[in-house]
Amino acid sequence: MNWANRLTLSRLALTVLFVLALNSSWEYARTSALAIFLIAGLTDFVDGEIARRYGVITNFGKLMDPLVDKIMMAAAFISLVPLKAVPAWAATTVVARDFLITGLRLIASAEGRVIPAERLGKQKTSWQIITVIFFLTLFSIAELQHATETSTWWLRARDEAGPVLVWVTVALTIYSGLGLTWRNRELAGNGNRTRMASLEGWNFTIKLCPRPAAAG
Repeated sequence: MNWANRLTLSRLALTVLFVLALNSSWEYARTSALAIFLIAGLTDFVDGEIARRYGVITNFGKLMDPLVDKIMMAAAFISLVPLKAVPAWAATTVVARDFLITGLRLIASAEGRVIPAERLGKQKTSWQIITVIFFLTLFSIAELQHATETSTWWLRARDEAGPVLVWVTVALTIYSGLGLTWRNRELAGNGNRTRMASLEGWNFTIKLCPRPAAAG
């Protein structure tokens, strides 16, 4: 396994640490979560650079890199719901879109194809990262006592700027998901044909291997 793929898998481990930190009662839990999230984002940039610069782009990387990104984003948005930073409907939209695209990639993989990340999908991911970092930074500032959660500017940032970021992120999430689904819509038909062929194969096998007659 090359270093780009190792960094991709390390981001999965960092996601687990991020969730543990953000949902813990440590003194500087939210600040730690922010630091872990930034490090995870850095590994996303570095593994892509390594893969392109040294020509070690693999099908594993094409599949796992966007998949791990989706796991990280889903975990972040779900974890922000109890903190009243992101509404539940927005987190649900992000997770549902990611399930849909992951399903498409699994169908494509079964047919020997790989659906790589698209530019619009990367822009969507960038806005998701910005949104998560925005809220984590606010919580970190309050945790480090540079401001309180009742400060006027803090409340305006959370209640006015925050929803704008959420709406932009959700809009890009839906638009990019629908676009990718439409451009790969033939996979749904191929998937049905694959299942039918599988069932026909089972029927053929059953006919060739009839059940033995019961002893008289």
